[in-house]
Amino acid sequence: MAAESTLRDEPLPPTAVHLCVDMQRLFGQGTEWALSWMPRVLPEIVLLCELAPERTIFTRFIPARRPGEGQGTWRRYYRRWESMTIEAIGADMVELMPELARYVPPAETIDKHVYSPWWGTDLLQRLRDRQSDTLVVSGGETDMCVLATILGAVDLGFRTVLVRDAVCSSSDESHESMLELFGSRYGQHVEVGTSEMVSELWRVER
Repeated sequence: MAAESTLRDEPLPPTAVHLCVDMQRLFGQGTEWALSWMPRVLPEIVLLCELAPERTIFTRFIPARRPGEGQGTWRRYYRRWESMTIEAIGADMVELMPELARYVPPAETIDKHVYSPWWGTDLLQRLRDRQSDTLVVSGGETDMCVLATILGAVDLGFRTVLVRDAVCSSSDESHESMLELFGSRYGQHVEVGTSEMVSELWRVER
């Protein structure tokens, strides 16, 4: 069972950023990487975007253009997932889901080629430019790109808030396990709460 709320009773500061991970057509219905729970979490992500579109950054996972591209084991990965390369699926599939694309601008996007948004991007610099020390994390997958996003944020010392009803995975078991792990083992670094709870902390400063 997922952990209960571990949110601290502290308002989200004006410099907080909503970091939404990989909510793209690539992971929508009808693809081999489809996240079956995406339709369920999208309304919660929209709620967070509505609260602060100017404080939202979307990451986008960009697959290899063709099989065999990538560094090290990523070459093997894209031989396995040849059907999900850009040549196979089309460049338009990396776009955000339509429900979210309408927030850009003022929301921003960051493209990445690996699970972590901290590797090979200017995400940290953008956050420093905003003087941000707090991240509200949504998106997918809970046990892959969201995990990499959160662990990087923890290492960098950000106050990190995971919105548990605004994240999803292709594996229900791994999703539930990660929520439990974030709420227990990472209790000093990661706060877990629902979109409604997070919204209340956000509104205090709006």
